[in-house]
Amino acid sequence: MHRILRAITTAAFALTPSLAFAQGAPIKLGVLNDQSGVFADYQGIGSVIAAQMAVEDFGGKVRGRTVEVISADHQNKPDIGLAIARRWFDQENVAAVFDLPNSAIALGVNKMAAERNKVFVGSGAGTVQLTGPECTANFVHWTYDTYAYGHGIGRAVYERGGKKWFFITADYAFGHDLELQATEEVKKLGGQVLGAVRHPLGNNDYSSYLLQAQASGADVVGIANAGGDTVNTIKQAAEFGLTKKQKLVGVILGMNNIPGIGLEAAQGSYMMVPFYWDMNDGTRAWSKKFQERHPNKNMPNDMQAGVYASVLHYLKAIDAGADPADGKAIVAKMKELPTDDSLFGKGTIRADGRKIHPMYLLEVKAPSESSGKWDYLKVVASVPGEQAFRSLADGKCPLAVK
Repeated sequence: MHRILRAITTAAFALTPSLAFAQGAPIKLGVLNDQSGVFADYQGIGSVIAAQMAVEDFGGKVRGRTVEVISADHQNKPDIGLAIARRWFDQENVAAVFDLPNSAIALGVNKMAAERNKVFVGSGAGTVQLTGPECTANFVHWTYDTYAYGHGIGRAVYERGGKKWFFITADYAFGHDLELQATEEVKKLGGQVLGAVRHPLGNNDYSSYLLQAQASGADVVGIANAGGDTVNTIKQAAEFGLTKKQKLVGVILGMNNIPGIGLEAAQGSYMMVPFYWDMNDGTRAWSKKFQERHPNKNMPNDMQAGVYASVLHYLKAIDAGADPADGKAIVAKMKELPTDDSLFGKGTIRADGRKIHPMYLLEVKAPSESSGKWDYLKVVASVPGEQAFRSLADGKCPLAVK
């Protein structure tokens, strides 16, 4: 009798994990970004919508468990962002965090996710430190990084006559990285960097910085910031008359900047991105669905598209057998599986967590070329993923050391 009871008990325990998994709590995914500040249009509610669309397109469940998307505004403040991530991981059982513009916060969450064996996928985060010395087995860098943007745009402008540069740079990790990457490319090609000035995030008055740029003698003023800071810098530069003698280059100029700057002022500018809503039938179809759901009827940018594609690939990894409670196992499976979606096409994820896909050089259209709102850009050239991103060896990620 005792042997029978023991056998029944053993069988019951053997079944418990699968039963618990099938009937378990929802898998929670957190979208952490700026929803009220300078990056709100870049990510904000749009990234939340993109994550929700990915979950819905996957069917709302993975291996019998529902998937829930939650979000929060980190306000571009490291203490607030890290407190949210800590609460999500420790108290609310959030399995993965996505997006995370603001590299200072991203670096902190990266360490936290590794310590707790959670998953962090950066779509809005830019710093290359995340796939360099700060890389972890729990992180994937999806959309872009400062190397791809800085080196790509540095080369494109240099080849079009921009030999002498001066930088106006956001004074935090992301801005510093952006300036560094562009500087490396310009100098490698034989150009000069005549100086740089740093400004706080969310600055309103750029007059003193612009005067220094104007007096520098540079033929290119590199704007190494993002979001509302880029819009304000370029608009004020036009008011100061810098555009009459100097070329303004937003190192991370994006589609969402154009309405604020104006097509007249922005025409002819270049940007380097891995996604544009009007590139092909697949990007157009998804983007129109996104636009219908966006409260301001915005088209998606590359970082919001990156949230969609990365959430989709995360769910594919779990569906392929990775344990939802084991962050390292999920990221390992994400690296093992080839990436394939309608927005970025086919790609791979390297050992250091870097997602590899092509980058595209886009030019802002003249007003006469545009058919209306959001018809701002045209593809000028493409760069293969293997060339667009920093090499695995140069990044010095410990995970890549054999």
